[in-house]
Amino acid sequence: MYKFTYGGKEGTAFQLVEAKDLVVVRTKESTSIEDLEMSTQARDLVPGMLPVAAFPEANVTVYKCVPTGERSATAMRNAVRKTLSQEDNIRFAGRVLKDPTTGEIVVYTENLYLQFKADLKKKDCEAILKKYGLKLKEDLGITPNSYFVEAPDGTGLKVFELAEELLALPEVEACHPELVRERKYKFVHPMQWHLKETVINGMVINQHANVEAAWAFSKGENVTIAVLDDGFDIDHEEFSGKVVAPRDTVVNSDNPRPKSASERHGTPCAGVACAGGKNKAWGVAPAAKLLPIRLGSIGSISEAKAFKWAADNGADVISCSWGPMDGSWWNPNDPLHFSQSRLPDSARAAIDYAIEKGRNGKGCIITWAAGNGNEDVKFDKYASYPKVIAVAACNDFGKRSVYSDFGEAVWCCFPSNDFHMPQMNHPRPQTPGIWTTDRGGRFGYNSGGINAENLVGDLDGNYTATFGGTSSSCPGVAGVVALMLEVNPDLTWQQVREIIKNSCDRIDEAMGNYDANGHSPFYGYGRLNALRAVQNAKAASQQLPKETTFEVKGLAHFNKQENVPLAQDKPVGNFPETERLLGLQLSVEPFHPDLHIVYKLMVRSLGVSEPGKDGTFSGTDDKRRSVIGVSISLEGSLAKQFEVKYAVNFRTGEDWITARNGAWAGSSDKKKGETIEGVRVEVLKK
Repeated sequence: MYKFTYGGKEGTAFQLVEAKDLVVVRTKESTSIEDLEMSTQARDLVPGMLPVAAFPEANVTVYKCVPTGERSATAMRNAVRKTLSQEDNIRFAGRVLKDPTTGEIVVYTENLYLQFKADLKKKDCEAILKKYGLKLKEDLGITPNSYFVEAPDGTGLKVFELAEELLALPEVEACHPELVRERKYKFVHPMQWHLKETVINGMVINQHANVEAAWAFSKGENVTIAVLDDGFDIDHEEFSGKVVAPRDTVVNSDNPRPKSASERHGTPCAGVACAGGKNKAWGVAPAAKLLPIRLGSIGSISEAKAFKWAADNGADVISCSWGPMDGSWWNPNDPLHFSQSRLPDSARAAIDYAIEKGRNGKGCIITWAAGNGNEDVKFDKYASYPKVIAVAACNDFGKRSVYSDFGEAVWCCFPSNDFHMPQMNHPRPQTPGIWTTDRGGRFGYNSGGINAENLVGDLDGNYTATFGGTSSSCPGVAGVVALMLEVNPDLTWQQVREIIKNSCDRIDEAMGNYDANGHSPFYGYGRLNALRAVQNAKAASQQLPKETTFEVKGLAHFNKQENVPLAQDKPVGNFPETERLLGLQLSVEPFHPDLHIVYKLMVRSLGVSEPGKDGTFSGTDDKRRSVIGVSISLEGSLAKQFEVKYAVNFRTGEDWITARNGAWAGSSDKKKGETIEGVRVEVLKK
């Protein structure tokens, strides 16, 4: 077992095991191993090597070694390692690790992510690097004192022990090896039915995101969308004059063009977001700039560098249509459906950097494809990271795309393709997918030729009609964000999220399972309406009329009754049957991004709950507990014009105890205080 820790000293430890039938091979050039010049001894081993995973940006392939004759798979693996390591065109042939619970392949390197405490002096950091023989590869700059370092030559698998030893140092906040997993893309014409109502093959398709109507107010002018992906055809006619600060964080160059035949995913993602409408494809934000970044595989250091490059070079929005491996959406028994992915500390710190430092402190808005595994997005620690916007997919019937991931982390959905699945009562889609830009030539999704037009794309192979998955939905939402930022560039990343939440159309009411807070596990807050999002963003920039009033809405949760509606100055609780307050979900209506309601509860024995904000839950789900204190306050630039007044009622008395603006109603001491059985809240103008 090989141990590593994500989350710093108090984080979670994971373990990997050696895969004794797998070998990782890194070639010196981007060439198939079958086409390399090698010795006869090495070539004789190739037929027994089956490729099972690829990392083309690093010229790395993982092979499964097949038993031959009396030689076992492990013996075959050892022979491949020994023989190929002596070949001139092979850089490395070594062991492969895997996740013991899922079997997912993990490639390790002798590199580490090392984050010292923020107040540690540079000379002290350098002294520790020197003591452990570590070579500084890059000062990442995503946190104070965060580095990408290389262990001494020959460290090999001992890099895991080294990382844990470094993590134990008092000067170190986080440390883990660079662990690379195969990146899986979240993808699965006038066809652009996602932008407006269209007629395709004689059928009216009216399940769009109201994008064309939004163009009357905004097309994304002066906004930059960074798309992080596998490579981009930046010479495509739809990107002419749009490309800014292109980057390849794998090889550290300014050329993000595809480097291998398999790199065709980034071009359509960029097209959905901001194709210029110069010929045959409009992006959602056709006037926005494109900042294309070619990055490496999951867990690689290029991943972290990509977010920093985007934030440092003017990205307003960052679109990520990739993530860990999904389970097979059509197979409910696939164990990958319940495989817990991990977010490396390097990636987490880089995402936080973009959100905290981007847009001069207002924060880059990051959209993320929820995934295509027909599984709970909570298992994907990238898409479910609370600071990003997880985007699900809906189809041309206004229903859930059969593959789309679901769960509490889904924030909204956007139109994409779908599949016919009779055994799931899922109808045949009316369209082949989303029409957008394609990598030119034979390596795109559409290689062109006769019969291509309107079937798979255009005759010349520059456009595809079949793009889809949450890979297409994600840049669609990124484009809408760009439209919002043109009309109100002062919005913070939190405000953008809240405006999106309040700018969605609830689709599939019958099967959407919307809760009392308006959230569906399949659609989030619904299908994003671009026109409404732009109008709400614009309204947020305007001065509030003096006569405007706000009301509190929400839910109170008790040990015997959940989801009890709560409204302005309406008391809830004190039911005929004794109940204990467990939690609150509060919001202020009408929505305004500059006024937020924040609340926390004192839970007996446990202490202060995680703060709730604008409809999120705060309290405890343990029905054996009870709330003994409540604190509610207002935040935002409008908070000075209003105040919040609230009161609680206890089991032992009939009088209501009142408090205002963050003071505790009830007890602020987890060991003292009476059980709260009733609550009321109201927002008042000062």
